[in-house]
Amino acid sequence: MGTLYNFHLSFSKQPKPPTTAATSSVPAATENLRVVFAAGGTGGHIYPALAIADQLKISNPNTQFLFIGTPKGMEATAVPSAGYPFAAVPTSPLSRPLISPTNLFTLLFILTKSTFKSYKILQEFEPQVVIGTGGFVSFPTCLAAALKGTKLVIQEQNSVPGIANLVLSLFADKVCVAFSSTVECFWKKSKCVVCGNPVRSSLINRVVDKTLARRSLFPDVEGKGEEDNMKVVLVLGGSLGANSVNIVLLNVYYQMLNERDDLFIIWQTGMKAFREMESLVRNHPRLLLSPFLRAVDLAYAAADLVVSRAGAMTCYEILATGKPCILIPSPYAAEGHQLKNASLMSDVASSKVILEDDLDSPTLRTAILDILDNERLMRDMSKRALRAAKTNASAEIAQQILSLVALSD
Repeated sequence: MGTLYNFHLSFSKQPKPPTTAATSSVPAATENLRVVFAAGGTGGHIYPALAIADQLKISNPNTQFLFIGTPKGMEATAVPSAGYPFAAVPTSPLSRPLISPTNLFTLLFILTKSTFKSYKILQEFEPQVVIGTGGFVSFPTCLAAALKGTKLVIQEQNSVPGIANLVLSLFADKVCVAFSSTVECFWKKSKCVVCGNPVRSSLINRVVDKTLARRSLFPDVEGKGEEDNMKVVLVLGGSLGANSVNIVLLNVYYQMLNERDDLFIIWQTGMKAFREMESLVRNHPRLLLSPFLRAVDLAYAAADLVVSRAGAMTCYEILATGKPCILIPSPYAAEGHQLKNASLMSDVASSKVILEDDLDSPTLRTAILDILDNERLMRDMSKRALRAAKTNASAEIAQQILSLVALSD
């Protein structure tokens, strides 16, 4: 994990890759590009940043990176595991309501402390551009970039932006949004570019086909000729899990598996809930239980239907992979983001939406089976999802960043 006092040694002495025909034409301003990403909290903020960084590294191999996040968030392990340097800025979620004197004081104290620490990191690393993809660390780091006069790019994943990104957009040089309708939410629409959401390349490239993915996840079916007749349901609660989804599925999964020999379930419980779910769930050869699916490309490739919360990045992964889905938006997500995301998904991809208040085991079971048993509906949902996705989002965002820096030269 990176720290402030070792940045100079870590970055000023990095060897430069040899110049090639692909890199020799890079503008002077981007030839030795230094980029800071501010991302944290959940995979929905971290993985877009990693996807953009990967694309920048392909477009401009000389680029040097630094990710800023929280010390205890999943970014503290996910970013170094992806091969990128990481620095921690202390911050924490804020209690609500924010209008109370105690919470307002806490807000100002944490914001000041985090912004000051971020400013010091930016001074040491000297990036040409800072890219904010969300999470509690994004606001103070992006604010520090604005105070320092560093180029700032905001990447908004949700269909409707939150207050933090609305405020930051006033200082940003560029705002990359996922959907055309999102542009209308911003005060300075001229800064907005519709790029889509940057999805992990492994999902877009589809290196593994459905049959191989199913054999990998359920090895007992290999050689038995069952792969073509399988109906695979992928249940995602997000990287942190979804308690209500886990409980509802717990009450119905075994009955469904026993009633249908063709049904297979891939169930991501979330890291926090896994031990409890593992102790309650009965083993079954057609059930794969996991705290977190690191090989999520295999899971998507194998799936016929996805049951999920409505986090912005999960929704976009569903679009990019063309999967029919049932969305159960979290009512606890900040500023109602998941409800708005689910509504948009219903419009563009005919996604089935079950609100938390309406969620119970019979309702979920009926929704799953109604879609699985309707091939025509599944084909239509898949086609609409693929039409709505922009699968080259990472490349578009990377180009916006490189153009922005080149113009500043």
